[in-house]
Amino acid sequence: MDKLETIFTMQQALNRDIAERRNLRFSKEEWIQKNILAMLSELSEVLDEVNFKWWKNEQPLDELALKQELVDVLHFFVSMCLHSGMDADELFRLYCEKNRENFDRQYGRSEKKGYEVGGNA
Repeated sequence: MDKLETIFTMQQALNRDIAERRNLRFSKEEWIQKNILAMLSELSEVLDEVNFKWWKNEQPLDELALKQELVDVLHFFVSMCLHSGMDADELFRLYCEKNRENFDRQYGRSEKKGYEVGGNA
């Protein structure tokens, strides 16, 4: 099993355990909404780690804390993938397609215009 598949398998086990232990029964839409809110909360914690508050004295960057917050974001992102019916293979395939499209947009090779550098928007 590759690393991404392992992450998906581990997250599915955690999701199942939490839902069973807490007797949670939400619709697909509710699960995704709840994961978005949780991910936003974790992203806020990432922001706190990178000293975004210009009105406060800067603190040294805690690299480990930053990485741990990013892992928390990943937990909720993978949960959303799982709740939407997406597995690691589909995420990888769709990511590759979108990455190719994003490169094409930057070089003016896409039907979607307005991204290319020096292009006419």
